[in-house]
Amino acid sequence: MTIAIVDYGMGNLRSVQKALERVGAEAVVTRDGQTIRRARGVVLPGVGAFGACMENLRRFGLDELVLEVIDRGRPFFGICLGMQLLFEESEEFGPVRGLGVLPGRVVRFPASAERPVPHMGWNQIRVRPDVPHLRNIPDGSFMYFVHSYYVVPRGVEVVATTTEYGVEFASAVYWQNVFATQYHPEKSQRLGLALLRNFVELVHRGA
Repeated sequence: MTIAIVDYGMGNLRSVQKALERVGAEAVVTRDGQTIRRARGVVLPGVGAFGACMENLRRFGLDELVLEVIDRGRPFFGICLGMQLLFEESEEFGPVRGLGVLPGRVVRFPASAERPVPHMGWNQIRVRPDVPHLRNIPDGSFMYFVHSYYVVPRGVEVVATTTEYGVEFASAVYWQNVFATQYHPEKSQRLGLALLRNFVELVHRGA
């Protein structure tokens, strides 16, 4: 059961691969189109600037490939910037057009002395109870964040978890075969691994 981690030249790819392997998945870091198409599940991690990541995705022809596997119903997991890229646009050095899988945009946190930007470290998530990826993840769990921008979905129906940092923001989204988190499950210790294990089990079932 192979899970493809999309390699577009940016992101914490190896740590995501190791975390998936720890929960029993066969995970491969790749930008090969056929490998990604054949994979049972696809993960899009990401760190860095939104525009540079979109440019790399287009340069390697991976933007259309990501849209293809999502359209085909393949279980898909976006992490951090990999979540932001799913939306229509980001104001980071922009506006910059995203993949447009989900309606909404990416905006910067307002800076203050009490809440410096980037938002970095452990913070709580409020969990929507009907999301299969969040099975056995208690409401109020702490996850690890590193980001300066957050998503503002156009519809609340896609919001899977929320987090408070000056504003209440969508820290995870869920829509059909797509699940994505602003926090890093590969850095979130036991509960992060539980989240990845849920994804692997859904991939195994073809959900």
